[in-house]
Amino acid sequence: MTKAEIQQVKLRFGIIGNNEALMRAIDIAIQVAPTDLSVLITGESGVGKESFPQIIHQYSRRKHGQYIAVNCGAIPEGTIDSELFGHEKGAFTGAIGERKGYFGEADGGTIFLDEVGELPMPTQARLLRVLETGEFIKVGSSKVEKTNVRIVAATNVNLTQAIADGRFREDLYYRLNTVPIPVPALRERGEDVVLLFRKFASDFAEKYRMPAIQLTDDAKQVLLTYPWPGNVRQLKNITEQISIIETNREINASILKNYLPEQSNVQRLPALFGVKNESKSFESEREILYQVLFDMRQDVTELKKLVHEIMTERATMGNQGATPTAYYASAPAVVASVPAAGVPTIIHPSVKSAQEVDEDIQDTEEYVEESLSLDEVEKEMIRKALEKHHGKRKSAAKDLNISERTLYRKIKEYGLD
Repeated sequence: MTKAEIQQVKLRFGIIGNNEALMRAIDIAIQVAPTDLSVLITGESGVGKESFPQIIHQYSRRKHGQYIAVNCGAIPEGTIDSELFGHEKGAFTGAIGERKGYFGEADGGTIFLDEVGELPMPTQARLLRVLETGEFIKVGSSKVEKTNVRIVAATNVNLTQAIADGRFREDLYYRLNTVPIPVPALRERGEDVVLLFRKFASDFAEKYRMPAIQLTDDAKQVLLTYPWPGNVRQLKNITEQISIIETNREINASILKNYLPEQSNVQRLPALFGVKNESKSFESEREILYQVLFDMRQDVTELKKLVHEIMTERATMGNQGATPTAYYASAPAVVASVPAAGVPTIIHPSVKSAQEVDEDIQDTEEYVEESLSLDEVEKEMIRKALEKHHGKRKSAAKDLNISERTLYRKIKEYGLD
């Protein structure tokens, strides 16, 4: 494509900038548009990835067909199959009528799957079938339906890492990534930042009917050196804030810095997905176990202190002529129940020397510390909860603050059924 043709595309779709990587991305989009190849657009959040599927659709043979943009991350996991592929009447609770689904609606057109990395694994398998054969099945139906859809996907996560972590199908990745289009981050586009600021300032001046703000040379330098973690979206928001708030239309570096959030030195990492709900459940269980261990350690410390006090009193009474045997007979037994071991450790004052009792105490503490493990504590907690609720798993799971499904798995694992 010539520069003039690319410039025409930029004007049509409102793309600002002359960065080489950006120009290359536009060129690839135009070149691949006449084909039916699937395209994967990658780049950080806020770089403007949504413009490229529109370019591909408008310059393709499908431009008179439907163009549907779907934010995969915004649809709940339980309804996404219905949204994409449709459902039959009565397929699930609330399905009061038949639904066609996006792949049915976009037959002969283009579907843009934004945040495709957020798709759950079962939906990924369904999407792979559409890419390979053009076939899909509605939720609650057994009838195979055909669709002729061009799929363009976008993501801001590292899909190769997601594949390694088992969160994204490798075969689906290669199907989507037939033609990759990387979109550069704003901090990599150099002078484009100033051009974009000027464009946004002009747009907001027209919108709010006020003079456009302008940057001084030192402010432009700040603009160029700032890392822009939110990319073009962040730049647009800041430009709008300054346009509305500042009465002075000339913006210097000092004023501009007031609107730029301070950046930490923490390395920017790809967004994570697909693990949020699982990690919450896991962390909740672990927190309970750690709290139990902490409480038990405190109990052992208190027991040690109590026995030490008993020994001190014994020594005092011995010095005053009291009969040690009579004192021991009246002293209550101290029981330290250790759930992890399953056997209570009993410390009873007996006619021993102070050194022997101290050794017993030390041995008990070491035994508790060495024998306690998360699995043993967890097993004992589950056993006690089941006994407390007479084997009712639903009540026991609620008491343990875990799901009934997790409790069932743990019962099987520990042989408590």
